[in-house]
Amino acid sequence: MMHNINHCARMGIMQRNTILTTTTFSLPNHHIVKSFTIVRGIVVRSRSIIGSFFGGLQTIFGGNISIYTNLCERTRADAYEDMIVQAKMLGANAIIGVRYDSVDVLRGVTEVLCYGTAVLVEPIAPH
Repeated sequence: MMHNINHCARMGIMQRNTILTTTTFSLPNHHIVKSFTIVRGIVVRSRSIIGSFFGGLQTIFGGNISIYTNLCERTRADAYEDMIVQAKMLGANAIIGVRYDSVDVLRGVTEVLCYGTAVLVEPIAPH
């Protein structure tokens, strides 16, 4: 039995493609049956000349620089999805301790890493 998405969201757990993910090191109402290994998704992105130009224009007016926000969101989502694929290949149905890191590789080139521990979980039967 899987939690419904609204319950999962309230508990800080995301459910996507039958993989539960959480930043904590346990899943409420679940027992870890097997721990696999660290799984990760790595994406290296650069800003385009056009994106840099429009981003530069947005800095003149201040506020949220939406072109960079969208680029960051897409990059994080791609890294997350790569991590999910890796976990599924191992036979995991959950990832615990999910984290993001990023580092500038070169000026305008950023690596985004999404990682966590792939596990196999089972729901705890109610008493």
